[in-house]
Amino acid sequence: MSNHLRVLAESDAAASLAELRVVLGPEFELIVEEGDDQGWSQLLLRHKDAEEIALIERDPVKPGELGELELDELTHEMEHSRPTRAVEWLKHYFSHVKMVYSMQPMSGADVNDGWSAIGRVQAYLWKKFGGILQADNEGFTNREGQHILWQFHGKQEGELEVAVMNDAGQWTTHMIDMADLQQVEAFQRGEVPVQRA
Repeated sequence: MSNHLRVLAESDAAASLAELRVVLGPEFELIVEEGDDQGWSQLLLRHKDAEEIALIERDPVKPGELGELELDELTHEMEHSRPTRAVEWLKHYFSHVKMVYSMQPMSGADVNDGWSAIGRVQAYLWKKFGGILQADNEGFTNREGQHILWQFHGKQEGELEVAVMNDAGQWTTHMIDMADLQQVEAFQRGEVPVQRA
C-alpha cells in the first residue's frame, strides 16, 4: 500500500492545521510528526483509536528540496504515458507548482471511513491552494479535476470523467467507461470517443 496521492499546489502558503482538523471532524486526529503547527512538513492522520490512516508530507518545490525531486520523478514516470499532449501540458504546468502535498495511505485507510478522511484532506488542500491532483498508477488531473493522463495498469472498471486537449489548447471533457477498451484507447490518443447509438 505504498501508492501516494498528491496535490501539486500553486501556492506555498502553509496549510492551517486548525482548518484541516475542522474539515476532518472529531473522529480523526492529525499529529505533527515534523515541524510545528505553523510550519509542519509531516503529519500523521489517524483514527481516534490511534490506527494510522496516512502519512501526509508538505514538500516545497525549490532547488535541492524534496518537492523538486518528486516533480522530477513524476516527469520521468510519465514519459511514455498518453495522451502525449497531456504529458507536454503537465511538463509546462510543473513550472507553476510551489508545493507538493503527498499522502501515503496506511492500514487504517481501509477501515471506518479512512479513505474518506484522506479524500477530505486532499479536497481541502486542492480547493485552498489550487493545483492539480495525482495518484500513483492512475495518473493526473487538470486544474478542474478531470483526469488527463492514463497511468492505470491492467483492467479497470467504472466511469471516469476525463478531458483531452484540442488544437486550440482547450480541454474537452467527457465520461468514459474504463472497461471499454475502445473508449480508453481513444482517450489515450487524445480523442473524444464516438458515442454509440
